Amino acid sequence: MRKAWIVAKSFVVRQRDWQRRKEFDAIYIFRNCVLTGSLFFEKKWAKSGIPVVFDFDDAIWLNDTSDANRYFSWLKRPEKVQFTIAASSLVLAGNEFLKRYAQRFNQRVMVFPSTIDTQRYRAATKRHGHAYITIGWSGSITTIKHFNSALEALLQIKSKYKTKVRFKVIGDPFYKNEALEIQGCAWSADTEPEDLADIDIGIMPLPDDEWTQGKCGLKGLQYMAMGIPTIMSPVGVNSEIICHGSNGFLASDTAQWVECLSQLVENADLRKRLGDAAYCTVDERFSKKAWAMTYVDLFKKVITKEAI
Repeated sequence: MRKAWIVAKSFVVRQRDWQRRKEFDAIYIFRNCVLTGSLFFEKKWAKSGIPVVFDFDDAIWLNDTSDANRYFSWLKRPEKVQFTIAASSLVLAGNEFLKRYAQRFNQRVMVFPSTIDTQRYRAATKRHGHAYITIGWSGSITTIKHFNSALEALLQIKSKYKTKVRFKVIGDPFYKNEALEIQGCAWSADTEPEDLADIDIGIMPLPDDEWTQGKCGLKGLQYMAMGIPTIMSPVGVNSEIICHGSNGFLASDTAQWVECLSQLVENADLRKRLGDAAYCTVDERFSKKAWAMTYVDLFKKVITKEAI
């Protein structure tokens, strides 16, 4: 019912936006105007003469529906993405995989990665002094299946290190795993850095499929911005973010996950070295400050119709 209310409310908000369209120099659309397959507002903006910037960070043209959203799958219309891309003055794609898709419908496409406010994340106080190492995952109810893909490795780590390790799941308050002694906790934008501060090792396991090729590594980047040593599946952009052994680890199968986790559990110096390098990577290549002026310049060029 809450989701239905949010969807209904979004139509009201967008109608108000349309009524005050003369106030705008450009229209920025992130993923969708409304959370349904309707093209009503996209078509209105396309005909308005106001330049449109479309930004997307997932393979949203695929009809990937989680169990949590299966009752709403009939509202989706993934092909609407093609129309929005074609009608836009500029398309910002979160990675090269998304860019290649967008270029099928529009040549004015550039990669603009997920970015992090490193100052906000770095400011969160890390908690030290525990006799155990916390291995943590952050996601949502719709992506908990990704966490579950690493369960075999985590169970082996639990068996190997017993009370020396603990596990934390952020984003699905209903998730429970008795073997790993996990009770999930809810995600909150207001407290996210503080929630991540409990984690000593961050994990981002992913299956390798078309949907995950479109992922932009946000959760991994958040761990890294906290200075948390991070292990990712080498899927999509993750292999561009992590240089294995230098600023984190990449793990493909259960044996590799167990090996990488074991090294980090046993070696505090390694955790610090990789965590520090991870922070530098995000600060230099994926931070808000690193991309801010590029972002502003792009919008200026769209508004003035300059070449990009």
